[in-house]
Amino acid sequence: MDPLGLPLLIVVHPAHVQDREGAKRVLAPLAHRFWRLRKVWADAAYNGDLAAWVARLRWSKRVELELVEKPPGPGFVVSKRRWVVERTLGWMGRARRLSKDYEGATSSAEAFIKLAMIHLMVRRLVR
Repeated sequence: MDPLGLPLLIVVHPAHVQDREGAKRVLAPLAHRFWRLRKVWADAAYNGDLAAWVARLRWSKRVELELVEKPPGPGFVVSKRRWVVERTLGWMGRARRLSKDYEGATSSAEAFIKLAMIHLMVRRLVR
């Protein structure tokens, strides 16, 4: 998603796919699409070989992977990049069909996420 919380690409994968492999499925289109994209923020859980993998996606106009660390200390602390994702998930949670995981196929889950985000964007355009 972009810094406004709007989706650039939606990928739903089965539960047996590990997060790092799922991230590669999401970030693979960076090799040919989204050529203006320069930086990707990711959770610190994606630390490891993912940064090197993202750097090898393109020969020119390389993409930088920046890991967003969880602020130290107890309790909830608002982090600049994390709240964008949480806010978008909250927007999607308003869609009745996305409030629970009802879908049997990943393609239908992707379709309903796209419908929910299209609905959100159209409502913003109308205002």
